[in-house]
Amino acid sequence: MLLAQPVSLAAASPPVTTRLAAEANGQAAGEQDSFNVRRALYEKLSLFTEIPWYWIAAIDQYERSMSKVRPKARPMLGSTVGVFIDQEHWAGPLNPNTEDSSPASIRFFNGIGRDGDGNGQAERTSDIDLLYSLVSRVAAYGISDDDFSIGLWEYYQNNRSVQRIQQFARIYSTFDKLDLFEHAFPVPIGTHYAYNSTWGTGRSWGGRRTHEGTDIFAPHGLPVRSTCYGVVEVKGWNPYGGWRIGIRDLNNFYHYYAHLSGYDKTVNIGDVVKPGQVVGWVGSSGYGKPGTQGKFPPHLHYGVYSDRGLIEWSFDPYPMLRRWEQAERKQLRAKK
Repeated sequence: MLLAQPVSLAAASPPVTTRLAAEANGQAAGEQDSFNVRRALYEKLSLFTEIPWYWIAAIDQYERSMSKVRPKARPMLGSTVGVFIDQEHWAGPLNPNTEDSSPASIRFFNGIGRDGDGNGQAERTSDIDLLYSLVSRVAAYGISDDDFSIGLWEYYQNNRSVQRIQQFARIYSTFDKLDLFEHAFPVPIGTHYAYNSTWGTGRSWGGRRTHEGTDIFAPHGLPVRSTCYGVVEVKGWNPYGGWRIGIRDLNNFYHYYAHLSGYDKTVNIGDVVKPGQVVGWVGSSGYGKPGTQGKFPPHLHYGVYSDRGLIEWSFDPYPMLRRWEQAERKQLRAKK
């Protein structure tokens, strides 16, 4: 009996690098398709409501970010939008039929559910009904920026929620697109720097506390760059972090850059920044009153905090930093 010839794995399937590249391209294409579908939905609702698409996108993105930290508020399976409205608020708190989809009945019981697609039903399983219902409730106070902000507060009863949506709208309106999740390493690739995972280690100055970030040791004056598309939320002196700057991104993450020697003068609170944009320079400020310098070697303290709605929690940024560093190195090699 003849034995079958061994089959080469390389011959049986494309090389691993080729397959990974194809998978990455397919994933990127899929993400872009998703952005296109969402943008079309936002623009369609904008025509109905006269509310700028970027306000609608900002509400949806805020809801999407909150769904990551509120397990009971997950969007419907297969949903395009991030909006979640529970059955009681959808149908009305006194409605005996919590599954009610009749627009007239829902209005009678002061429910939030509305018919956005014109099929005569207010359905929580419909992307456009969900988003239209939330946007309509907010827009009840008016469609100017100020009135819309009042409507946001009335709906969320949370100043942080209003601020986040305002920030997201500013980012979307500035760049006029949804695909704004690219990242950059916080210092230029190819320069001299070193870092390890230092999140959670002990700190003594200012009382017993843990380290909420990653220290990137680098020469004094090395440029510090925004890692994301975002809005400058905080800028100034902090007794622990010295000259620091904080940037909020569309994932509702707060990026904290501390111990700077100074800022780029063109970057101010409320400004929109993009990945790779210089916002300051590495220094050794902090651990004292304003102007204190040199109590430790020059380095950038980089931290990331996730907004949970009422409070924020830090998490280890080291894995993200490694991923961004490797991705940027790859991009630079491809350009050569």
